[in-house]
Amino acid sequence: MKNSSKKNFSRKINNEYQKKSSYGFQKKNTNPTEKNERFLRNSAKNKNVENNNNTYSSLQRRKPKFKPNTEFSNKYSDNHQEFTTKRNFDDWIWGKHAVYEALSSERAINRIWCTSEICSSDKFYILLKQIKSKGVLIEEVSWNRLSQLTYGASHQGVALQLACSKTISLEQLIIFSKHNCTNPIIIALDGITDPHNVGAIIRSAEAFDCKGIIIPQRRSAGLTGTVAKVAAGALEHLQISRVVNLNRALEELKKNGFLVVGLSGDGQLSISNFKENAPLVVIIGSEDKGISLLTQKKCDFLLRIPLKGKTSSLNASVAAAISLFYFTSN
Repeated sequence: MKNSSKKNFSRKINNEYQKKSSYGFQKKNTNPTEKNERFLRNSAKNKNVENNNNTYSSLQRRKPKFKPNTEFSNKYSDNHQEFTTKRNFDDWIWGKHAVYEALSSERAINRIWCTSEICSSDKFYILLKQIKSKGVLIEEVSWNRLSQLTYGASHQGVALQLACSKTISLEQLIIFSKHNCTNPIIIALDGITDPHNVGAIIRSAEAFDCKGIIIPQRRSAGLTGTVAKVAAGALEHLQISRVVNLNRALEELKKNGFLVVGLSGDGQLSISNFKENAPLVVIIGSEDKGISLLTQKKCDFLLRIPLKGKTSSLNASVAAAISLFYFTSN
């Protein structure tokens, strides 16, 4: 009796299990269309994932390979160090005490950079004002800018660049030029910022017995080591005057009997036809812009150098040498 009941119970459980199993299986397969649609949807998803993976892998293949950061930084620092060592700081002085001694000793100075604190300090204010009146360019800059100029040196807010020759005032130049000379020639530079051109003009000016060079404070190269090297010793035999304002200096020269002559490709008069006998101020403009319009108005004559070739203009130093040959051969 017990065995039969057990058999019946087990048979009942097996039947129920088979029913549930067959029910579940039949439920999944009752709608084959739904199964196919679900299969297609899954296939599309898998295809998109695969395409995305392929795209990502292709991007990875095209991605450039950079060197490690350490190698890049080391290479940059090496190049920066190489550049700073190539720059010549022999004519530079920085630091409060060193600069103050250089200013007090009246050494020839090309340019001064200082912060607003130095400009307004009791120690430097009067001294800098006196230096500026002599034609030295004083530029007020930020602390960071001064650090860039000196490549991180301990500048203490002030630095200067020495000049290769001492300068004189415009009044002294006028007196010197007229001493034992009836028709002196003075060269005035307008906007020539290339030190090689300035040095070459100085060399030609001394060779043709000019009495001096006028260099404005701004928009002009100073008396740097490059200028002295290109001038090849001419700076030792030529007077240089640095002026704050070139046009005011030209007016002062006119008052003292000088004719102001400018070299321009648009000049109406050929330099070969210029026959005036008088003290001359010859203005040389920059190669790209020439003489400024305001300075042209100060000129008594605008002269052109006649050219026969296809070249439309000359180098500034070459034009200066040719013009001096014409002026001194009359």
